[in-house]
Amino acid sequence: MTQNPSYDAPTYDVCAVGNAIVDVLAPCDPAFLEAQGLTPGSMQLVDVLGGVFTHDIRAAGVAFDTPVLPGAATGACMINVTPDGQRTMCTFLGAANQLEAADIDATVIGASAIVYLEGYLFDPAPARAAFEAAAAAAHAAGRKVAITLSDTFVVARWRAELLAFIAGSADIVLANEGELAALFETEDFDAAAAQLAAMVDVAAVTRGEAGSVVLRGDERVVIAAVPVGKVIDTTGAGDQYAAGFLLGLARGLSLEESGKLGSLAAAEVIAHWGPRPMTSLEALAKDAGLTLR
Repeated sequence: MTQNPSYDAPTYDVCAVGNAIVDVLAPCDPAFLEAQGLTPGSMQLVDVLGGVFTHDIRAAGVAFDTPVLPGAATGACMINVTPDGQRTMCTFLGAANQLEAADIDATVIGASAIVYLEGYLFDPAPARAAFEAAAAAAHAAGRKVAITLSDTFVVARWRAELLAFIAGSADIVLANEGELAALFETEDFDAAAAQLAAMVDVAAVTRGEAGSVVLRGDERVVIAAVPVGKVIDTTGAGDQYAAGFLLGLARGLSLEESGKLGSLAAAEVIAHWGPRPMTSLEALAKDAGLTLR
């Protein structure tokens, strides 16, 4: 969708609609993941911690008959990080699972250059309705809609629905190469990338150490990964790439410049523990000779 220049200039660069979750990170070894039946690098949903508490306290020989009541507890993601820096997530969505269309603030979305939707929210039906509401509000205001595919398991569960949403409501799609392959059910990267580029205005696909590929129509830009001395923790790498890339697009930078911003942000976050950057993206951009207009 081409933005109408008659619309007011946006107040915000990006408005994000996603899961509000507290991360709990811990180092582990591959044997732990295998023992727990966890697929390395994946995200899987888990039940409330009240069940764990009940099991453990009874196992200790304590009589415990207090019921575990359902409620809107704060979501939590238990992230296991192996020595190679790969993260494996076990997520309890909690209150984040309660998003619905009525929660969408059309005023905030209309004041944002891009609304960014997190694919993880495709699991609950009310949240999918919220996505539709957010996309409609963005387009009504002449703004862009971006969605990330989030995880191959999300794509496997909701492939048809994701394809329909992308075709009907998305302007920008972010994915890694595994998610792209799952979306189009092919290991042919170029073919899958071409299919995605034909569906949206802009697509960005990350490829780990191989960097990323950014597409717009027939335009294809390959972005090199920014070297990192040692990968400590890959938690948040995709989100930080999206943050840099979308900021670039929102500020009118070229595809190449936007991709470089994404690569810089991703490299910064994987060099330390935790998904929050320790250096501002503005400082990283300045050091790399990129100007945020």
